[in-house]
Amino acid sequence: MTKNKMWGGRYDSGPSAIMERINASIDFDRRLYAQDIAGSKAHCRMLVDQGIVSAEDGVAIQDGLDRILKEIEAGGFEFKSALEDIHLNIESRLSELVGAPAGRLHTARSRNDQVATDLRLWVRDAADGLDALLGGLQAALLDQAEAHAATLMPGFTHLQPAQPVTFGHHLLAYVEMAGRDRGRFADCRRRANESPLGAAALAGTSFDIDRHATAAALGFDAPMANSIDAVSARDFALEFLSACSIAAVHLSRLAEELVLWCTPQFGFIALSDAFTTGSSIMPQKRNPDAAELVRAKTGRIVGALTGLLMVLKGLPLAYGKDMQEDKEPVFDAADSLELAVAALTGMVADMEAKPAALAAALADGFPTATDLADWLVRVLDMPFREAHHATGTLVSLAEKKGCALAELPLSEMQQVESRITKDIYSVLSNESSVESRKSFGGTAPERVREAIAAARERYL
Repeated sequence: MTKNKMWGGRYDSGPSAIMERINASIDFDRRLYAQDIAGSKAHCRMLVDQGIVSAEDGVAIQDGLDRILKEIEAGGFEFKSALEDIHLNIESRLSELVGAPAGRLHTARSRNDQVATDLRLWVRDAADGLDALLGGLQAALLDQAEAHAATLMPGFTHLQPAQPVTFGHHLLAYVEMAGRDRGRFADCRRRANESPLGAAALAGTSFDIDRHATAAALGFDAPMANSIDAVSARDFALEFLSACSIAAVHLSRLAEELVLWCTPQFGFIALSDAFTTGSSIMPQKRNPDAAELVRAKTGRIVGALTGLLMVLKGLPLAYGKDMQEDKEPVFDAADSLELAVAALTGMVADMEAKPAALAAALADGFPTATDLADWLVRVLDMPFREAHHATGTLVSLAEKKGCALAELPLSEMQQVESRITKDIYSVLSNESSVESRKSFGGTAPERVREAIAAARERYL
């Protein structure tokens, strides 16, 4: 067992094999290589500018880091678990490439502030990438909504037919959900965009460094104000996972609707071969596996949030090795959400709405009952609760006769409320119901088209 040359000065021997296994993070934190090199280059420039490292050594370090970046991107870099993590792997290779100057790079910093900086940079990039993907989902939803701004369908509450809406209006609800998801990632990014670099292990450093310079060089808004908080805070990772979890729940709701809508029982949409699979035994099957997997990814993503919350609960300040467990859930959640958004965007663009089936579903459930009650209030000046009771009686009558409300004879309606006139029939069609819902955010096709235009302006 060989001592670790990077930190083993006070040790007589190296770690046991099991200690090396549990301690090493290189198998997953290698993903931080670009952020780690960027942070090291910014730190090196600052050390040179502050006269802490010579310009000659600074050039050697910068050239070595550039070479390492090329090696990793070309697939020629050897990652070693004995060197534990991405930071020591890069530093060791830098020492091989440039010799003694490499040993000066770690002046005035620690792996504690280094890894916190790397992960903040990575989360910032991931938030930007997810924002762009969610914008793509919104675009696909808006295209479908525009094509079906006036396509009638039943709106549901409790999964029971409620009132007529348009398919476009229904899809716009998910556009707004995705917009709030994008807002959460933007908020997360803003709070994550402060630099821990220069906080060193936990107490800062006695060297005359310029933390504002390294923060600016890395695109951070400012250095973090407290060195202990800088190395121990992981709420930015929790907030990122929270944003991922809420977005995943929204995706899961849409995925569930796609699963329902493409069943023969609903028949509202069809999905092509691109996003369905067959059965190994039942040749007639067309399974919406992509939507089902999007739905399932939600458990994985929410689990990542819960797992990291438990890792951090009760940790004393400042840094603890427990925090090594922050990266895998963040990486996995981001990967899972990226795939889920991409798959769902493809399914939304691919799906073919079935207007006849959507309209036919309005035959059940008396979806214009509220319109009847509203007519009684508006025309007969009835209190709404009285109108609600009268409408319920008429619905019960139609249900017993096996007919729609619009098919009830006027004479039978008048037995329930004598002041009803033939004008009542003007509000009992599904088309008139939808056309009448002109309040802001309502389902009237003209409002839906206005909402689509506004959403394109706001989000795309």
